[in-house]
Amino acid sequence: MKIGCPKEIKDNENRVGLTPNAAHGYVAAGHEVFIEKGAGLGSAISDQEYLDAGAKILETAAEVWTAADMIVKVKEPMPEEYGKMRENQLIYTYFHFAADENLTRACLERKIIALAYETVEEGRSLPLLKPMSEVAGRMATLMGAYYLAKTQGGRGLLPMGVTGVAPADVLIVGGGVVGTNAARVAAGLGARVTILDVNLSRLEYLGEIMDANVLPLFSDQVNLEACLKTADIVVGAVLIPGALAPKLIKRAHLRTMKPGSVLVDVAIDQGGCCETSHPTKHSDPVFVVDGVIHYCVANMPGAYARTSTFALNNATIRYGLMLANQGVEKACKGNQGLKMGLNMYKGLITYEAVAQAFGMMDKYRAVDTVLG
Repeated sequence: MKIGCPKEIKDNENRVGLTPNAAHGYVAAGHEVFIEKGAGLGSAISDQEYLDAGAKILETAAEVWTAADMIVKVKEPMPEEYGKMRENQLIYTYFHFAADENLTRACLERKIIALAYETVEEGRSLPLLKPMSEVAGRMATLMGAYYLAKTQGGRGLLPMGVTGVAPADVLIVGGGVVGTNAARVAAGLGARVTILDVNLSRLEYLGEIMDANVLPLFSDQVNLEACLKTADIVVGAVLIPGALAPKLIKRAHLRTMKPGSVLVDVAIDQGGCCETSHPTKHSDPVFVVDGVIHYCVANMPGAYARTSTFALNNATIRYGLMLANQGVEKACKGNQGLKMGLNMYKGLITYEAVAQAFGMMDKYRAVDTVLG
């Protein structure tokens, strides 16, 4: 199979879909790998490293898209890339369709095969989402701490406090991978941390592994509202795989929060868990509503591109080789987790939550029916 990796063009997206190690893995398995010139520079990877791995460097993105049967990316295709997608071309990347109707319709019209990292399952985990959730969760606390500074518009509160002065209160809504990693960093800084979740088993687990300054608390409306009133930093870490995130934090809640507090909505890839959230970019990351600073960057791990690129490829290469070696149909039939990642197939939606998000059930087909 011919594998293509174009340079990412989303705002300040410095990750790259393939590392030289991953490229070598495909080449060793008998595939051709095409990398756009300079695609890895944002992650401190030179073209020569790809050449040494056996890949071929092409001058333009158009050449890569044209040459490849399978495109390996990090982020969803941008509008400038819609026209480069080809019918029956396999695109292996993060899509987050349920938060982007234009992207959904464009991919349907181009009749691509969309294998979405974020819905591949293994057991009850999301192995291709996990590494970026780790990065985003750890970043979330750092970004919250940064924007809590008065010079950035925040309350002017040092998260860990000092002698005689209390530390910040950090509220984390959701106790999954993002929430757990955010809590670890916040606890390490010395903040007072509360994690809200509805899963009692998860709360029990968090209570066992977390430091004493972390309180796992059952998530209901009363507890959420009480915690929002006292929080200096709020991390939105809610996830329903493949579907829109529930809007747990309402506009009315913001008026009860401290002026200059910071909301980091990591759920923004799936639409955000706050009513007032909308996607922002690294070049313009925050906005303020009712005195609350919102950080809603949709590609947070792109800020720490080299770490993120290698962490992502460590996870994606296994499934990528299945797709390349066997073809998408055979690979998905043979692996239930990979099959869960198939969101679109040649003009049809094969992931129900995506079709439901836009009232497009007429375009939905169960994945087993399209695979034959």
